[in-house]
This record gives sequence, C-alpha cells and structure tokens, in this order.
Amino acid sequence: MRVLVIGAGVVGAAVAAGLTRRGAEVAVLDAGLPGAGTTATSFAWVNANKKDPLPYFELNNAGLAAHHALAGGPTPWFFPTGHLEWATTDEHAALLAARLPKLQDRGYPFRRLTRAQALGLEPDLVAPVAAEFVFYPREAHTLPGLLVAHLLGEARDRGATVLPHTEVTGIDLATPTVRTAHGDEHTADVIVSCAGRWSTPVAALAGLDVPLLDPDLAGSATVGFLATTEPVPARLSRRLTHSRLHVRPDGGGRLMLQALDLDGAADPAAPPAADGPLAAEILGRLPDVLALTAGARLEKIRVGQRPLPADGLTIAGFADPDNRFYAVATHSGLTLAPLLGDLVSGELYGTESPMLATFRPTRFATGATATLPEAPRRPGEQ
Repeated sequence: MRVLVIGAGVVGAAVAAGLTRRGAEVAVLDAGLPGAGTTATSFAWVNANKKDPLPYFELNNAGLAAHHALAGGPTPWFFPTGHLEWATTDEHAALLAARLPKLQDRGYPFRRLTRAQALGLEPDLVAPVAAEFVFYPREAHTLPGLLVAHLLGEARDRGATVLPHTEVTGIDLATPTVRTAHGDEHTADVIVSCAGRWSTPVAALAGLDVPLLDPDLAGSATVGFLATTEPVPARLSRRLTHSRLHVRPDGGGRLMLQALDLDGAADPAAPPAADGPLAAEILGRLPDVLALTAGARLEKIRVGQRPLPADGLTIAGFADPDNRFYAVATHSGLTLAPLLGDLVSGELYGTESPMLATFRPTRFATGATATLPEAPRRPGEQ
C-alpha cells in the first residue's frame, strides 16, 4: 500500500511509523520543518485526567498506555514520573473534589498525599500546610521534538520518505494525487491528513469538510501562552499543577510554564515579549510553586495554537465515501500519537477500531456540536 501522510508533527510521525511497521510505502509531506508546527507549541502532558465524555477518556487512557509501551521506561523523550497536583484555593479544591470520585469510578490511578509525602517527591516544592495534594503515578510528560525525531526516524529506517518544506496546494481524490507548491505531484492509494491546526484548509483542497475551530482567534479556547525559563537551580522531575501555575521540566534545567487564567489575552498575531508585563506576571507566580526561582527569566514566551475540532473531540476516520482521504485531528495529539499511529494504520489495512467509532469525521454531517471552554479557564483545568 502506498500512503501519503500530510503533516510531520507528532501525529503524522506516529502514523507514518505505524504504517511502515505494516509494510506500507510511505511519504510524509510537511509545509515546514517536521515538528515545528502545532507540536512545537504543546505543554506535552500525557494523561487522561480531565477527558470527557467517557469514550474520549477511554481513548486518552489507552493513549497513555501506548506511550508507556512505546518507551518501555524512561527515554530521552518520555518521562513517566507522574503528575503532582495541589490546591491552594477554594475554587481549585472544589474542582478537585468533584473530579477525583469520577476518576476513582473509572479506575484511574491516583493517591492523596500528605505534605511530607509531596515534599518527598519534590523537595523544592513550595507546599503550604493547608494544601491538598494528589499524585497521578501513570501520567507523564514528553519532549515533543525528541518524540517526533524518534517516530520519524523509525519510519525512515523502514523506508519512509520525509519531505520537509513541501506545502500541499492541491488534492485530487480520483487518482489520488497531491500537488505541492514546488509543482510536484505525488500519487498513492490513500491520503492521510495529520495537518494539525491546518486540517480544515487541507481537507478543503480535496473538497471535504473537517471542521476545526479557528486556531488564530485571539482569546479563544484554541490559543494559550507557553513560557520557557532560562535554566533555574530548582529540582523538578515531573509535571506540577498549582492553583495558579502549571510547571514541567523542559530539559537543561529549563521549566515550561502555563497560566491558564491569563490565556484570555493570547493573540497569535501579537506574541508577547519575554521581558514584558505578561512574562513578569507568569514569573511572579513561580516562587509560590518552586524554591530558588525568584528572579528567574524567560527565554521565550509563545502563543500555542491548538487543533480543536468543532465539537472538542478527536477526529479520526475517512472523510470521503471512497475511503481515499483519512483525516486525523485532535487537541490531545501528544497523548494520543502512539495509539493513533497503531489504530489509524490498522484501519488503513482493514482492521476497524471500535475505539475510534465515536470520532468519525462524518458525524459533522449531522451537525454535532458541544459546549467548549472559553478562555480564561479555571484553576486546575487543562
């Protein structure tokens, strides 16, 4: 089978790897540098913690398991060190109290910790006596660029061709053929779109509708700030959720920071300065989370743009009646990528996945919608 994969982010890389494991002849086309689009602006938290409804939770929970299986333990790209959350406000505590019974019913591992136990995990934690601490041992984080490199490397080792800086400008499903901005044409048996936040315009080239919310809309649920510090002398080995700040290691002593309640000001057309007022606000919260971080500086602050399908849920399935254009789009790309690589490639080889039945793009023909969050979000939310 010959397959063209459009998009070399983490999902496209995983699908390419999955297809080559089955013996497919694969070419991956990306408009820019692989991994430099949507994947590069992700907090890269691997989890199913706050995923609803139940089929979406189950998909993400299986995605978490797939990461562990792919890595087989700590690797340069995967850190199965868990996730520590603690509530310092009444609002966050109420959200936590409502969420934990649901997770318990679903069999999702967590345990409540004392302050001393939390400090045993993270000695540099700033841990108020009155805070409530919860640890999720199966959760993890990734370094997305290294994960993409691993998956694309696996695909290339099995013969896949990766074509960076190759923008797709036309799609003819009758052949099927993809035309590029270079004037080239590439033919295959099936096309798989893993174009992230560009999924809607890529599908439109084939005359199809794969509806995502506008990834450029300032202040919406599709955008949010991601800040990266310069190296700091604080010890940290896992993802932290504080009532006012999310923190995870980002390699080389750097930390990635996310303050969701500030995302209402996020505008992709106006990225903030790394030494401006927004940076000062985010950095001002860090000493309440980790010791020895007062005076830290940011290397960069970016506006992440999320590929968010119109009803908030993953899209995975054929978008055309002749099964020549398979679309994949999801807000949970970092969590789901290894699983989708296996399930999507299996479906192209004729093994339909029950886990993906809820998420077909054809559901939008019936006008499916959902209530989506509006930035700013609440403490403890994703």
